[in-house]
Amino acid sequence: MGDGKRFAVLLCAEDSDYVKKRYSGYYGVFVEMLAEEGETWDVYKVANGEFPDDNEIDNFDGFVITESCNDAHGDDVWIYKLIALLNKLDSLNKKVLGICFGHQILSRALGGKTGRAISGWDIGVTAIHLSSSSSKLFSSLKIPTTLSVIECHRDEVRELPPKAEVIAWSEKTGVEMFRYGDHILGIQGHPEYTKDIMLHLIDRLLQRSFIQESYADILKEKLVKVEPDKEAWKKLCTSFLKGRL
Repeated sequence: MGDGKRFAVLLCAEDSDYVKKRYSGYYGVFVEMLAEEGETWDVYKVANGEFPDDNEIDNFDGFVITESCNDAHGDDVWIYKLIALLNKLDSLNKKVLGICFGHQILSRALGGKTGRAISGWDIGVTAIHLSSSSSKLFSSLKIPTTLSVIECHRDEVRELPPKAEVIAWSEKTGVEMFRYGDHILGIQGHPEYTKDIMLHLIDRLLQRSFIQESYADILKEKLVKVEPDKEAWKKLCTSFLKGRL
């Protein structure tokens, strides 16, 4: 049960027409995964310059930072404003969950480094290996030590912030998950994505010439054959955000 808690989605992405129509935007995708009865969920379109005021921050029990088409190492005005907000949330010990771009921007805000992934694009369903310390952290959840998650990124966390700990890795990406204290968690993959969102994204990447048609066909073929561990990720994300670990 939500116990009247209040959360905010810091939306860093532009909603595609498909996601708007099917899920009421990426905000709807996150609410579908994370919201429980009795909770209030708000959204701030930070990529459009919409941020919570200082006096609003205290009203929230936790924050979720979404994916974005922008680079976390970019110099956009809203990105610097977001970094300042994340530093404030850290100083207030607020629970913060960062996904993909959110994971990378958290690392940057806390003193780490992000950039283009040396291994190039990572698109599809990837096996993530939890470290032994994270297995202990999530032991009450009874989830496997290897989890499949949908990925779609070409940037990565290159260097962790001081005092941060890598808690999961994959063959392609050294920092798949990190924690910072007990209040901040970054996840490179997309636990919130469904396969239909991913198929739609592959088409968008193809239209924008980010990937070749032959690669897009291979990705779609692979995607049909595998399933991400959505329920385990849901349990992990909600338990972290709501202080149930």
